Amino acid sequence: MTGFLLDWVDAFSDRPFGGNGCAVVHDGAALDDATCMQIVRETSLVECTFTGPSQVADLKVRYFLASREIPFAGHPTLATAAALRARGLAGPGPVSFETGAGIITVGFDGARIEMIQPAPVFGIFPDPARVAAAVGLRPDDFVAPPQVVSTGLPFCITLLRDHAALRRAVLNPGALATLATSLGQPGTDTMEPFLVTLAGATAAGDTFSRLLMTPPSPPEDPFTGSASGAMAAYLFARGLIGESFVAEQGHWMGRPGQARLRLLGTREAITGVAVSGQAHVLIQGEMRLPA
Repeated sequence: MTGFLLDWVDAFSDRPFGGNGCAVVHDGAALDDATCMQIVRETSLVECTFTGPSQVADLKVRYFLASREIPFAGHPTLATAAALRARGLAGPGPVSFETGAGIITVGFDGARIEMIQPAPVFGIFPDPARVAAAVGLRPDDFVAPPQVVSTGLPFCITLLRDHAALRRAVLNPGALATLATSLGQPGTDTMEPFLVTLAGATAAGDTFSRLLMTPPSPPEDPFTGSASGAMAAYLFARGLIGESFVAEQGHWMGRPGQARLRLLGTREAITGVAVSGQAHVLIQGEMRLPA
């Protein structure tokens, strides 16, 4: 049997069972794709990370859903950094991760962990009727045109008028597949509509969001760090929010999560998005696989 150190981390939360969980498999980057996806399915989490040596950064990080490898994800980046620090594998200074979206720099400030996501790529404006159908809403529930935006992973950023519309959202898998096809996507597990309102779940928040998902992933993501970065770029570029704000997600799931977002550059030329939050290392152990 071959053993791998494994940490289960609740990211974007300062307490256990909050935010979004991620299993970090240390030195697992060389595992084959099928095994990585089996591990994600075994945990019933949205994503797991697998680390390994890098020639261009401090560490290589691979990100897997239950269905595929993706180039980057936000809460797993935070979780990986927290796991490294908990095991004494990261010093007080910044650490760099080699990812499919480029090199991501992660820094530590007391209990907070901050990642710098890449400059946004603003993509197409999907048909609002198709976006609305995918999440069981109407186009008049939107207060701005949905747009595909990426700060490492693309999402269809969809601004809703209020929490009532956010609560009414229900995923329609068939309509989501139609939307994915129109976006040139092979499946329904990337570029999902990221639903956001300009009102926090609590008095401390400035935005509140949801991300509905299809199997084999869980039905909803508790906190989506990569989509939050894309959402921040979308809102800032449109003059809808300031250069620093607090994003909230997961509260209606009983897994409240919170992040501080800080836009780098100007509205006309955003150079990156700093996304920070806390993380709680819930479980530390060893995973054993056949040699």
